[in-house]
Amino acid sequence: MLVVAGRSTNRYQDLTVDTIPAHKRHNETLATRPSSQSKKPHRSFKKGTKQVARLQRRSRVASNNTTPTRHPRVNAAPTPQPTGPSSVSTTVHITSVTDFALLLPSRNGEYISDAESDATAYCTNGSSCQNTFPAGFVTGATISEASDGSYIQITGCLDPGKFQFAQDDAGGQMDVRFPNGAKCTFGGYGASFIEQVEPSANRFCLRCCASANDQVNCNSHNDKAGCPVAVPGTYDFDGVSCS
Repeated sequence: MLVVAGRSTNRYQDLTVDTIPAHKRHNETLATRPSSQSKKPHRSFKKGTKQVARLQRRSRVASNNTTPTRHPRVNAAPTPQPTGPSSVSTTVHITSVTDFALLLPSRNGEYISDAESDATAYCTNGSSCQNTFPAGFVTGATISEASDGSYIQITGCLDPGKFQFAQDDAGGQMDVRFPNGAKCTFGGYGASFIEQVEPSANRFCLRCCASANDQVNCNSHNDKAGCPVAVPGTYDFDGVSCS
């Protein structure tokens, strides 16, 4: 006698496949698929003393193998001493957005990184320096000061085509070490200051600190980090963006 088995009811017929996210669909299928293998003896899941100890050891190993979060280390090494006597030609200042100075290459087509020995001060028209910025050189700028008076800074955008920069110059940093006798009038000779000019990024920044060796506010070791890291501030203005 031939026995025909009745059609079994599908327990999962009401599942809507599209409601399962695509990245979980495979796992859901594996988790709900009935096993075609015969049942095998398995160990009890009752946690005895030895098993608890094993689980605790595994937990400790797993936690020890967890990759710790890495935070960038701040280089707080002392600022090197200033080089050479104070000089007017290497003095920068920040008075207002229309009265400030930057240290720039003195030779046509010179890279900023190569101008550390002969950079000279250029300033806005009407300021006290001998050299002035070309018309249209600064396209946007803003000044901010620390509430405790520890520093003053100016950040802004520039048009590299208006100056004698080397082509595709990524920029560089000036500080109390370079050029000789460099200083900012805010803190005076020996006080920390950092200036970065980045022609390829169309931006500049200058922060002058009130005291010497201020590696918190004027960290001279951020010389390759770029203005947004070395001197956090505004680099986008209404109608003008450094980027």
